[in-house]
Amino acid sequence: MVPLSTRIAPLILAVVTLVGLCLPARAEAQAWSLTNAQRQAFLRYYAPVIFKRANANDNKHGYDWLTNFDFDQDGDFSNNKLHWKQINQYVDASRVGPSAFDRWRIRPTLYTSLIEYMDGGKNLTLVYHLYHALDKNAAGDWQLHDWERVELQVKNVVGDPGRGESVAYAVVTQHKRNVVRRAGSGDLQFMQTGTGSHLLIWQAEWSDKLLAPHGQELRFVTDPYSFFAGRMASGGKAEADVNNDDGRKKLHFVFVPEDDGAAVAAFNAQPLRYATADALASRYDNGSSANWPAVKRVTYELQDLADILPTHWEHGGYATHWLPDEPQFFLLESPVVNEAGQAEVGVGMQRFFSRTRDVEGQDDREGYPSKKWFFGTFELNDKASDTGGGGSSEFHDRSWAGTVVDSRGQTRMSASGYPASVNSYWWQHDYFVHSGVTDDTDGREQGFWLQGGWYLPQSGGFDGRWVQLFADRPGRESGED
Repeated sequence: MVPLSTRIAPLILAVVTLVGLCLPARAEAQAWSLTNAQRQAFLRYYAPVIFKRANANDNKHGYDWLTNFDFDQDGDFSNNKLHWKQINQYVDASRVGPSAFDRWRIRPTLYTSLIEYMDGGKNLTLVYHLYHALDKNAAGDWQLHDWERVELQVKNVVGDPGRGESVAYAVVTQHKRNVVRRAGSGDLQFMQTGTGSHLLIWQAEWSDKLLAPHGQELRFVTDPYSFFAGRMASGGKAEADVNNDDGRKKLHFVFVPEDDGAAVAAFNAQPLRYATADALASRYDNGSSANWPAVKRVTYELQDLADILPTHWEHGGYATHWLPDEPQFFLLESPVVNEAGQAEVGVGMQRFFSRTRDVEGQDDREGYPSKKWFFGTFELNDKASDTGGGGSSEFHDRSWAGTVVDSRGQTRMSASGYPASVNSYWWQHDYFVHSGVTDDTDGREQGFWLQGGWYLPQSGGFDGRWVQLFADRPGRESGED
């Protein structure tokens, strides 16, 4: 393979020339990079607070907890749904002491990535995938691995978080819809602490419903944090107003980022361990109201999308977790690296598999390498909808085929410099940055493809989808060092 430096230098020159010829001139700040510690700090600073409704009666206590891909410590994702159906037994066993379940490590987790790029200044895209081991869809089908995520676009970064940068917009997943709210919207509410600015999110329970929020879907909380602080102080009713829905929604859990001590203290949140499982399990039905003293307040940790990506790789033991169907090809110019900077997947043309292997044969949805939000090729919606729809793949498909240009006149291929990738493979660093404005034209979105060597340190870039930042802490319980 031609060395990276040989291919990138002329590519950057060509892209710069093309930009100069075809696009309006934009003032560009001098390129500079965050440190990995600062990247971790931004992900911690903006980690959301999640208010969650439960469906935990009839021996379903524990079903609504966040968890991690290897909670059962067997190194096999294909049986996660099967084993999670025993989580009530884990809780019950914890009341009496050691058991076959005490080796489990529930560790509520959000899987993250940070994309850093220069465009008139330093900007970030932050992604948080809320991992659940099961849910049900509106048809009543059990599903393995829930894929809802929160995304924030942060502009005008100058160094450490909290130094004047701003959130331009946020996106949440409502099943296949990608619902956006822009800065200044009353639907973007944050809990502000001295060490964090945490977007308030409401999440539905795991269960199936028709014409109502269900299946772990996400909504923006439209009540300010002060509303919840007042209700907590008075022991009042636990509920939250959310976007595109009438009336406040019940909540039975709060999941709080463990790294913000002020947020943890404000909610009196506790780490979820075998010893605390019984106390932190809700037993409320989704139709039952709880007052704040009964709400379970649980801490969660951050891990990396890049922890899971190697399991999709053809040489990474993929067959344990994923089906050998519909392989995807990625041209990797950078290795997938672990927290120590060591390569786990090498450069070159690599094959990944992402269709879920479910030992119960009930689900074959797709993992990270197939998610539209992984490439930024999702279509934005202004509204959530209980009747479905809004999950069009036309923009994604046209991006793959190179038949749609961005707001700056670039296709995926002209931006990357890999014309041969059309209908063939993804360049590892393909990423579409949305403007945050919805576009009603089918198959088109407002925004731009990141160009050429955008991800290189000398360009002030960083593609955190492929880099592991947070220590894995294998075998530890929540909150243990």
